[in-house]
Amino acid sequence: MAEPTYSFVIPVFNEEEALPELHRRLGEVSAGLDGPAEFILVDDGSSDRTREVAESLRSQDDRVKLVALSRNFGHQLAISAGLDYASGEAVVIMDGDLQDPPEVVPEMAARWRDGFDVVYAVRTARAGETRLKRASSSLFYRLIAKMSRVEMPLDTGDFRLVDSRVAQIVANMREPDRYLRGMFAWVGFRQTAVNYEREPRAAGEPKYSFGQMLRFAVDGVLSFSTAPLRITLASGFVIAALAFAAGIAAIVLKLAGAYHTPGWASLVVVLSFFSGIQLIVLGTIGLYVGRIYLQGKRRPLYLVSDAVGFDRAGDEVRVRR
Repeated sequence: MAEPTYSFVIPVFNEEEALPELHRRLGEVSAGLDGPAEFILVDDGSSDRTREVAESLRSQDDRVKLVALSRNFGHQLAISAGLDYASGEAVVIMDGDLQDPPEVVPEMAARWRDGFDVVYAVRTARAGETRLKRASSSLFYRLIAKMSRVEMPLDTGDFRLVDSRVAQIVANMREPDRYLRGMFAWVGFRQTAVNYEREPRAAGEPKYSFGQMLRFAVDGVLSFSTAPLRITLASGFVIAALAFAAGIAAIVLKLAGAYHTPGWASLVVVLSFFSGIQLIVLGTIGLYVGRIYLQGKRRPLYLVSDAVGFDRAGDEVRVRR
């Protein structure tokens, strides 16, 4: 097989039903591109027949390649594994559930040929998602854009085409808590957008629970902003000022004879309030310290149990720090 011009990096987790249709549409789209393509499926520890289906597709089409992780490492690390194995001049990152339509890629490729290094896809509609999820996603993107010093494009996911040099730069950023869409924004270079309508899932169930989405949002905020620390510091000053004012007021009232017996209920409420504030501040600091602790271990981002369809160097289990 000739060296690919386009590397499609597709993390998959329990997507056995969607893979055949994904492969069919990728084949149709790649036929219209101006160079050969490879399809890198990163199996993120699936518990269904995802790997067997991927190997079957590989037997039919040598453009299909498989990177099987040793366990479920998470969506962002699965993408990172695909970036490490991609060898194309341009890398297309997309989900395997077909919510990111492959038919948008030719427009992305055209913008890349125009000289842009990063072409990210902006969602103009999100079919098949609840109103609550759409509203919470919109709020999150706008919140992180306000809190971060990096200009973050709104309403974008991981669906994008990036030049190989940008993909390599991001791949070499080995921080364990990864928010890739922010990392691609941070590197800069020439970036532009294409609009698309996000489709419903082709098959299966959503893989992100509310708790996982919340942790992902926290990762995004902590990775690109120290605003939570600044907020807790400002809150501490405000609460200290209020407490000082309350103390002065209590002395004045006492001297004026406004009351004789202090109430225990108010004392308990005040102590509980300040104890809660202290826990919030310590917890916020702890989140940042915890990230430092994890990064200090310098463990590999992921482990590969098998890599199918790559050259000899690619077949080796890659343990990069």
